[in-house]
Amino acid sequence: MLGKWAIKEQRYGTGFNAVMFRRTTVSSEDAIERSKQIYRPLGGKFNESKLTWRMPNGGRVAFAYLDSVDDANEYLGRNVTDAWVEEAGQYEDPAPIDRLYGFLRSASGVPIQLIITANPGGAGQHWLRNRYRLEPFPKSPITLTRVLPTRHYHYIAVIPSRITDNKVLLEADPGYIDRLHMVGSEQLVRAWLDGDWSAVEGAFFDCFDIKRHVLEPFDVPRDWLRFRSADWGSASPFSIGWWAVVQDDYWLRRQAGDPPDVPGRYLPKGALLRYREWYGASAPGKGLKLTAEQVAHGIILREKDVDPKLVDAVIDPSVFKEDGGPSIGERINFTLAKGGLLGFRPGDNTRVTSQGNRDRRGPMNGWDAMRQRMVGTEEAPMIFWFDTCTDSIRTIRVLQHDSHRAEDLDTMSEDHAADDTRYACSSRPWLKPVEPLEAPVDGYRGPDDDLMDGQGASFMTL
Repeated sequence: MLGKWAIKEQRYGTGFNAVMFRRTTVSSEDAIERSKQIYRPLGGKFNESKLTWRMPNGGRVAFAYLDSVDDANEYLGRNVTDAWVEEAGQYEDPAPIDRLYGFLRSASGVPIQLIITANPGGAGQHWLRNRYRLEPFPKSPITLTRVLPTRHYHYIAVIPSRITDNKVLLEADPGYIDRLHMVGSEQLVRAWLDGDWSAVEGAFFDCFDIKRHVLEPFDVPRDWLRFRSADWGSASPFSIGWWAVVQDDYWLRRQAGDPPDVPGRYLPKGALLRYREWYGASAPGKGLKLTAEQVAHGIILREKDVDPKLVDAVIDPSVFKEDGGPSIGERINFTLAKGGLLGFRPGDNTRVTSQGNRDRRGPMNGWDAMRQRMVGTEEAPMIFWFDTCTDSIRTIRVLQHDSHRAEDLDTMSEDHAADDTRYACSSRPWLKPVEPLEAPVDGYRGPDDDLMDGQGASFMTL
């Protein structure tokens, strides 16, 4: 990037103005040192206090931090021709990066450009992967096109790079790849070495496996019970899921992606199947701002031809709180009733079981119910998704642990589909069958055998 900017500055002179952004200025130290090696021999002059270069042809290069939308707004009114965001995966929300387009402009006819560089494994992995189609990781550069409201096109070049492409580094430091295998996270190693943007380090639901839990749609048998679950949102997304309960052990024909030796997919009796969803978002983390009545009408449209009818519906209990008028839940249910549909009842919103007056630090409840179904048995999980339920699959698999309470997930993340799934699982509890204890082996009678008995000390090898 620094070399590219040197070439562009030679071409456009004083009209060229570039800024490199990172979440903290100190993170740019290596780039600043490298810029001194490149720009000083060209005649550039560096201002150490302002972290800016005045280049030999009058162009400018600066190093700055970008942590929030407010930081980006500080540049509004300026003419910046080139912006570079390094380690974009550190941004859990793309909003600060997107705001940079507000000041990328040129009064001198310089072609403007925004470049972001990123590695998998950070907080922004999910939006980067989805926006730039990084799963599966491209084998060669691809071009994406976005049609703007002005009917003009915005072009995006996605340039994949793997560690093996960095010949200079590997020749200078041949042990680097070996050290990557020592970082302690199998998911992170896979992400860094293979460019695997589906690998999620520290995922709250690390048991979520697309190959195991996601199915191609099929005709759901009529005798399977059906219900819906919902998490309310207006400024933030809402999430509604439609579920079927497997009535008897069920075998599917072999699906695409199954190993050749797998004859079909097994769905155990009592398993949940999310066969449809409605995710109310205009962008990741941004709601549609629909009213309770509008959401209810949307449900009516989606259920008008449902047969058989639903037997249950659960929603976040907070929607039934009254504040000087009918609650959101009452308004939704009133509209559903007018449409001849089943209304919602309050779901179980227990995330962490209370213990006395302590700060809800007990064992998990709702998340445990969800995780237990994901793990299931050796034969199969007890919860499945149709691959058309893209938003719940997209968001649930990348959720992270709360940094202050590891047994809960980070509630600042996009957890709306996870919440509605949690209500569904809590409404249909399932416990893994307890395996019977094995018979004693070689005369071992129990814990007392591990104690000294006067004949010497016995022990167990673990």
